[in-house]
Amino acid sequence: MISRKWSRRQVLKGMLRGSAVTVALPMLDLFLNDNGLALASGAPLPTRFGTWFWGCGINADRWIPDNLGPGYDLKAELKAIKAHQDKVSVLSGFNCVLGGKPDFMHWSGAMATLSGTAPTEGGVGYGNADAPTIDCLVADAFGSKTRFRSLEIACTGDPKVSYSMRKGSTVNPSEVDPVRLYKRLFGPEFQDPNSADFQPDPEIMLRQSVLSSIKDERQKLIRTVGAEDRARVDQYFTNVREMEEQLALMLQKPEPLEACELPRQPRKSELGPVWDTAVANHRVLGKLLVHALACNQTQVFNLAFTSATSNLRKPGASMAHHNLTHVDPVDPKLGYQPEAAFFIEGCMNEFAAFLDLMDSVKEGDGTLLDHSLILATSDTNSAKVHSIDSLPIMVAGRANGKLRSGRHIAGQGDPSSRVGLTIQQVLGMPVSSWGTEAMQTTKAIDELIET
Repeated sequence: MISRKWSRRQVLKGMLRGSAVTVALPMLDLFLNDNGLALASGAPLPTRFGTWFWGCGINADRWIPDNLGPGYDLKAELKAIKAHQDKVSVLSGFNCVLGGKPDFMHWSGAMATLSGTAPTEGGVGYGNADAPTIDCLVADAFGSKTRFRSLEIACTGDPKVSYSMRKGSTVNPSEVDPVRLYKRLFGPEFQDPNSADFQPDPEIMLRQSVLSSIKDERQKLIRTVGAEDRARVDQYFTNVREMEEQLALMLQKPEPLEACELPRQPRKSELGPVWDTAVANHRVLGKLLVHALACNQTQVFNLAFTSATSNLRKPGASMAHHNLTHVDPVDPKLGYQPEAAFFIEGCMNEFAAFLDLMDSVKEGDGTLLDHSLILATSDTNSAKVHSIDSLPIMVAGRANGKLRSGRHIAGQGDPSSRVGLTIQQVLGMPVSSWGTEAMQTTKAIDELIET
């Protein structure tokens, strides 16, 4: 007989250099009903919502499928999602409808989809939100149930890269440093309120791992759960240990080479828009985020792989992605800009890598991806001409069986706010209309809603 004294809200507690440490637990079978379809109390499994953003759009001829419905074709710029195609719906033909407002390049399209409203103020890649972004609305509905109302993350080193906004010009800033995010999620919770400039010391975290500090409670848990939960706990803590070791390597000074005099390596990991750096940070930040979701520390997140005016660049290159969309010549044989297309395909590879992480976490009768709803979008269709018609949009996951997935749906020029309205209804929010002015809609996308 398995002990039922453990609950999904339980945390393992320990001490780390005199400070209290708490580590949340993943969703174990122990917390679920016998079918793995709900919590043991009868309450439904939590549905997570998040956004995944990339800048500078797509090449429509290489991204938008030709056929509608299930089994849509995967073109060159979308083929990376093949392993998860049955859990990803592709939406095309949904527009930013300006209704007489100006088109703020690299901004209006993003805000139209994320806030349901075309903005009235902005510049190139930045501006105001005339209404809260959808993540804020979801966090208002569900965020009080978790430790963090939401988590915002960006991968190119700039905390201002965030598309989570209340009405106005203030963004919810992003976490960009894996070490800082690790400490926020797994480190001591106390911060000196009298410190004018608190800077966590990563080496304090690494002198003694979080897992060591909760060793006794971890062993107590393992003794009281069944075989499948024991394996899941082992895998969970193995992953946490691997992240600790990976972060430790980032903080270590490399061994000197006899023929080379190396400067002292910075204490924190490298951040910035160089392609390899951004990819490495996306993978580590993504792992941390997935653990936070699996442990129900939050149910809402925003992950920006790039900014709207993507400044990603190849190692050693002076020209960034955004610049290339305007100066890279169209290859007459290929029919597109090959240098700019490298980054589009790379962004889709990274989205697929994030889906890999989400789908690798077993939870009840499915995976974390099955119990989530992810809105992936960009600021434009073609960055070369700043088009805001047929914005590239994907909806991934199954939202605990409430989202119909794996199909291509054409919007026929309707406002992209239809996507946000549909998402809110799938999540059970009492919303019958969303958006304002020309973006206002009462028409959900029925093909995405399981009945």
